[in-house]
Parts: sequence; structure tokens; C-alpha cells
Amino acid sequence: MRRAYLLLVALTATLQCFGWGQKGHDAVAYIAECNLEPAVYQRVTKLLGGHSLVYYANWMDNASHTDAYRYTKTWHYANVDEGYTYQTMPRNPKGDVVTAIDGIVAKLKSGRLSEAEQSLQLKFLIHLVGDIHAPMHAGRLTDLGGNKLYVKYFDRKIKLHELWDVDLIEDCHRWSYTEWQQQLDKHCPAERKAQIAQGTPADWLAESHALAKDIYIASPKRAKLSYYYLNYYTPRIEERILAGGLRLAAILNEIYAF
Repeated sequence: MRRAYLLLVALTATLQCFGWGQKGHDAVAYIAECNLEPAVYQRVTKLLGGHSLVYYANWMDNASHTDAYRYTKTWHYANVDEGYTYQTMPRNPKGDVVTAIDGIVAKLKSGRLSEAEQSLQLKFLIHLVGDIHAPMHAGRLTDLGGNKLYVKYFDRKIKLHELWDVDLIEDCHRWSYTEWQQQLDKHCPAERKAQIAQGTPADWLAESHALAKDIYIASPKRAKLSYYYLNYYTPRIEERILAGGLRLAAILNEIYAF
């Protein structure tokens, strides 16, 4: 049994390294960037070599496939099978998105990292806070987060995981990442932003898992999905992108508060 579980862990690490796609990660990073305190923004961009958060929003997806950072492959997700919660699901021995974010934040708060080490941890954090808000990154281990479940999306066969990571976010709005920020974040009241930014990584994963359970019901094997599906889930995609950006900003503002 344990051997079978470890085999699934190895396979899911290969298939589940991507979350939201480039547009989603860029939008999360830009929303975060626009909500940083000015001094925090200056500090973070300095640590990133003068680059913005958006510049490194997708860096980790490629880095996780290199020898130097292969140890981070399982950090992009936390599978939760039907009938389980994150707390009761057998834990991935190589780490997951919740333990990774918690560990990174603890390291950055410690004050013991060099600037080079802080820069690396920030690159991880920018990406992983986006990943934890992608619902299929809290999908089932039994189908590898939707990677073994195929549906028809506008008559095109596609993995449910890929549909949620890339296609839906591109199709629900033909926006640039700056337009995502302008439409969702710019006019959001400060009080509402403060409410959204609350919680822990475990809480945020629980939200993604709850949405994933709904998605599984609405997206059975070989389901034919089109306009109704896209329209129904667009507000939920908007909520996850906005929450990811505001929560990333809140983490950074807390770590680098002066």
C-alpha cells in the first residue's frame, strides 16, 4: 500500500507542477505588487535584483524541472482525496504547497537569511501563493489533481487540471494581467481587502479544496463543457486570483514591515 502511494506521489509530482498558467500567476503577482507598502515594495524589488514580482511570477514552474531545484516539484500542490481533509490526508513526504509556504515565511521572518537566500525564497513564495489558490492543486491524488480526468471543452478533449490552470482563465476574460488588477483590485474597498487577506495557507488550501469538490461534481469524465460552465465559474476564478494577490501582499507587508 505504501509503495503504491509513493508511486502516485512520484507521478503526480511530474504532472502537477503548473498552476494557473502564466496569465494567472502574473495577475496574482501584479495585484500583490499594487498592494505592497511603498517601503516594502522597494525592499522586495531590491532583493529581486530590481525586478518586479511579475518578473518572477512563473519562474518556479521552470526551475522545478532543473536539477538545482528539483526538490521543489511537490511544493506546487497538496492533494486531498474524496472523504479527506488536508489534515487527515496522508502527507506527501517530499512536502506540499502548505508546508512549503509556511516554511518559506518562517525563514524570511527569521532575519537570518542572506540577501541571496531571501531572493530565492521570495521567488518561491510569489509563485506558490498563486498555486495554493488554483483549485485543482487541491484535487484528488487518485486522479493526480484532475490530470487523469478528461472532459470535452468546446468539443476539445482536455485534462481537467489543464482546463483550470490555463484555458478557463484565458477564456473568462481576455484581459492582460494589468487589466485583471484594474478590474478586480483597483476598486475593491480597503475593508473588503483586509477581510480577504486573512487566514493561513491551510485555510486557503481548504478553500481551494472546497471549490475542487464542486468542480468534480460539475465536470465528470467525458463531460461536455462550454459557455454555461465558463460563465458559472468566472466569478470563482476572479475570487481566487484576487485573494491570491491580496494574501501575497499581506505576507510580504508583514515580513518586511519597518
